[in-house]
Amino acid sequence: MTYEQIAGAVQKQDPPVFEIRFKSRASVKGLFIKAADYNELKLKNFWRIVDERRIAEYEKTGNEDLARIFYGDGFLKLVTAG
Repeated sequence: MTYEQIAGAVQKQDPPVFEIRFKSRASVKGLFIKAADYNELKLKNFWRIVDERRIAEYEKTGNEDLARIFYGDGFLKLVTAG
């Protein structure tokens, strides 16, 4: 997916929690976060995502180290999780 497609979906969803379906790996459910480098990463099609099992901890602590960075070109589809 392009960064424009992903950014558009993330902006529309609050909170931005999605099941991310990949072209070549298992799906991941997670929360897209906007760290200080969000705009820079977005332009390169990289995204910080907190796995669904760690969202509660992230919301308590705000610890960005709980996120992993994924390359959006590997995304096949974003499905609203809920």
